[in-house]
Amino acid sequence: MANYSYDESGNMAAYFVITFLSIFLIPYTLSPLFSTSKPQSLPSCQCQQCTAQRERTRKREQGSLFSPKLRRRTLIIIGGWSIVAFLVYKVKQADNENKVYDPFEILGISTSATTKEIKSHYKKLSRKFHPDKVKLTVNETMEAVEAKFVEITKAYKALTDENIRKNWELYGHPDGRQEISMGIAIPPWVVEARNNIWVLGAYGVLFGGALPAIVGRWWFGNREKTKDGVHTRSAAAFFKGLTEESGVDEVAGAVGKAYRWEIGNRKISNLDPELSVMERQIKEKINGKWDELIKLAGAAPKEAESLRRAFILLYAHLLRVPVLHPRLKKELNPVLLHTPTLLNALLNISMARNWLLPTMVAMRLHACLAQAIPPTPLDLKAAQLPGIDPVEAASLPKSEDFSAAIEHLAKSESSALPDAQKALERLAHTEIVDASFKVIGERFVTPSSFVHLLIKLRLTPIAKDGTFVQLPKPETNEKRDNEFLNSKKDVEDLPSGEYVSGYAHAPLWPANRKPSWWIVLADVKSNKVVVPPMKISDIPLADPARGIDYRSYKIQFQAPQTVGLFTWKVFIVSDTFVGDEAARDITLKIDDPSVLAADEQDAEDDISEPEEDSLAGQMALMRGGSVKKRADEESDEESSTDDEERDGAKDGDDSSSDSD
Repeated sequence: MANYSYDESGNMAAYFVITFLSIFLIPYTLSPLFSTSKPQSLPSCQCQQCTAQRERTRKREQGSLFSPKLRRRTLIIIGGWSIVAFLVYKVKQADNENKVYDPFEILGISTSATTKEIKSHYKKLSRKFHPDKVKLTVNETMEAVEAKFVEITKAYKALTDENIRKNWELYGHPDGRQEISMGIAIPPWVVEARNNIWVLGAYGVLFGGALPAIVGRWWFGNREKTKDGVHTRSAAAFFKGLTEESGVDEVAGAVGKAYRWEIGNRKISNLDPELSVMERQIKEKINGKWDELIKLAGAAPKEAESLRRAFILLYAHLLRVPVLHPRLKKELNPVLLHTPTLLNALLNISMARNWLLPTMVAMRLHACLAQAIPPTPLDLKAAQLPGIDPVEAASLPKSEDFSAAIEHLAKSESSALPDAQKALERLAHTEIVDASFKVIGERFVTPSSFVHLLIKLRLTPIAKDGTFVQLPKPETNEKRDNEFLNSKKDVEDLPSGEYVSGYAHAPLWPANRKPSWWIVLADVKSNKVVVPPMKISDIPLADPARGIDYRSYKIQFQAPQTVGLFTWKVFIVSDTFVGDEAARDITLKIDDPSVLAADEQDAEDDISEPEEDSLAGQMALMRGGSVKKRADEESDEESSTDDEERDGAKDGDDSSSDSD
């Protein structure tokens, strides 16, 4: 008969918890070792500013030896295995009540020992452990000594007495059949009457309060976020605040307004003087436009302190105003890293309405953030190079390349010239090699047909003097184009294998950054985006030696429903480099569907008629069609015709002579 009892010592509960934690912790701990997505070692800019920024980013993300950065995963693993180690130690120290009875182990002899050896060994143990002969030590009691001697005696009898040995062999114990004890892994105090109210209260708090609160917080927290990862009220502010003519100030103001819900309303005391100094410097640099921006963002003083603080930090970054206070520095990075998410959400709303101007502004603001350059009409792309600030960049002669900036650094004998030349290795000029419209299997584009915008791009290297390297124009490869058009991929696989662009030159951005670009097909006259833009990366740096001349991309869309000529424009906009844009006019001609029938008729006319003596010729004759005559029949017909003509001519001569 089984005897069910609660876990007095807590060992059963410990076994249960150890098993449960091991099932979770073992795969959770080992999963990174078998992960296929290992971080790549990408090429990056080697200038001093970028090297220092990467080191700061590494320390912030991974920590250092003296101030390690503990991630949530690391804390879970450390905490879980600490609990397992404690429980294992507790179980190991506890007495095992359900241990299998083994008299050989109790006596300390081998299972192959003979009866004589067992008796001899028992006599030695009797002299050693007999209660009358044992001298008690500090930690021993007479009860423990007597229990030890009884255990030895019982083990000896289990091996020498026939009846007792038979009990041990049949029931596993010298005393015969034992009562089976089944432990329940619940401490007895849980079911004691005096603790009922406390146990029920704990269950009520856990399952009636904490669990619904956690689920509700997760549910309503997800409902507050859009698929772009921003607050629903931020998305509503973008939807209401944007117009078709929204420019840089309006877009920046809409982003600033979203900080009210994206940045926690944390009150940081004793920072008003530092913020006031920074705000004064911002006003001086943007010539009085600050009050208008504050109004657009809804960041009036004493109304939304967290919004105002985040907006000041954003423009301090764009205008390169130094942030000196450590707490403001710590708050700057989350603001900057979350702003691209806000811009992407705003960009999606603008693209959903097919608005070109706010779409282009949001794209260009990505690059301004990455390079810490204010969004102005001035040509400030030279400020991306080390040693040149925006004020100097504005005073340089306007040029498409960086030659004026390099010449300025060389003339001034600036120590930043080597770093600027290193930065040029990670900068490049985006070039549109070719752009055209294609319909698979057709020479003409008809209304509502599926059209592919096929665009070929490459990056032109920049020489150390800042000029663009002149490269030959690639030859047209129809076979390569057709293979790509018929494939399911939107990005062409390079002949030399996978190409990775590496990290960009962005010394003022608080993270490692890979450059990306947007392909925008737009109708500039109507200020509309024709098709949703495509985000791409890894445009190859042209390298004729490796066979890399360009990379093809395609966007599929449905042609307009009307016949006519549509003049559009293709834009390539970088999200990392200011001024790295390319544009090309492109024309889509929509023909009437009748041209396809005419084209098919021309193709049929080009097919030669079958010969008369062939099977196809006989079939054509039966249908009443035309066939080619055999060569000998054609020659006979021609000779007979010539004879008839000669005979006719002779008769004519005879008649003329008779008349004479």
